[in-house]
Amino acid sequence: MKIGIDARMYGPAFTGIGRYTSELIKNLARLDSKNRYTVFLRKQVFDDFQAPGPNFEKALADFPHYSFGEQIGFLKLLNASRLDLMHFTHFNAPIFYRRPSVVTIHDLTLSFFPGKKMTNFFHRLGYHVAMRSVTRHAKAIIAVSRHTKADIEKAFGIPSEKITVIYNGVSDNFGGTAPTSRTDLMQKFGISRPYFLYTGVWRDHKNVVGMVKAFAELNKEMGGQYNLVITGRYNPAYREIPDTIRELKLENDVPLVGLVADSDLLALYKNAIAYVFPSFYEGFGLPPLEAMQCGTPVVASNTSAIPEVCGEGNALYFDPYDLKDIKDKMKLIATDPIIRQRLIEHGKEHVKGFGWDKMAMATLGVYQSMQNSL
Repeated sequence: MKIGIDARMYGPAFTGIGRYTSELIKNLARLDSKNRYTVFLRKQVFDDFQAPGPNFEKALADFPHYSFGEQIGFLKLLNASRLDLMHFTHFNAPIFYRRPSVVTIHDLTLSFFPGKKMTNFFHRLGYHVAMRSVTRHAKAIIAVSRHTKADIEKAFGIPSEKITVIYNGVSDNFGGTAPTSRTDLMQKFGISRPYFLYTGVWRDHKNVVGMVKAFAELNKEMGGQYNLVITGRYNPAYREIPDTIRELKLENDVPLVGLVADSDLLALYKNAIAYVFPSFYEGFGLPPLEAMQCGTPVVASNTSAIPEVCGEGNALYFDPYDLKDIKDKMKLIATDPIIRQRLIEHGKEHVKGFGWDKMAMATLGVYQSMQNSL
């Protein structure tokens, strides 16, 4: 087959989906030498991208998501490519593309928590039209969790048999040795005390403000013993995060360190007291698994796909709508060495079930299962 992969979100700028796409391509190259692949990329990563195998080629598809270029230019390019199968790694696809396709749905966050990204009527309309179109016309849908699969069935009336659940993986890099020492790390990011860690984008459903407020109460109770390190690209649309830090006089307690390199991220994970994952909603939730791989205990929300992914007994769960519960669980994981050690051991064992090679193998199985019907 000639298979296309939409890699317009390839690269670190797109965090979770970018990692998913890059790991899919890398591992397909290891597993499959028979099918031919065309990888569609944006201009900013096109020159740096190296085809991972002789059966891979790249094509420039510099069409932003939610744009007329996506609907017209990308459609024209895909039709001209005459692919046997196209894999859209995100729901944004040309709505009039009718050749056989597979789509990965990572979550339905914008259905339940539209946030500031979706205040524009046309953005909301575009999202719903794109999601309904791609789920209806795709030959198969990949959902990254059972929870996401159930959301897709309920929200769009998609039959269960059309949806395959394939979990994301965790990079082996998170099991390695951090190249940055603890001393250098603390100095580089202005960390002065033992710290909790949050990684991820700044969005309403991530509940970052709630986490900061809970941490403020914890530090008040514990005499200012801790830092809370927050990574992620600064987003001016979510000024309530730095504003809350300033209002609570936490400027010296909560370093906002921005988007960090993978080497620094590894060191941040490994040296943290605990990783905090306070989201109201997740379709999967990769960072807690990365933390487990690093031997860092996890304290996380008990909502959406998070308990499914983190599993029973591998994380300490809280109600994300209850600030006292968040505070109490952060305190417990920081002060009880027996619970910490148990979570570290269970987490390291649990994360072995999640591999990007397994994800790519299962995805290749979806491609192959469709071959006879093409």
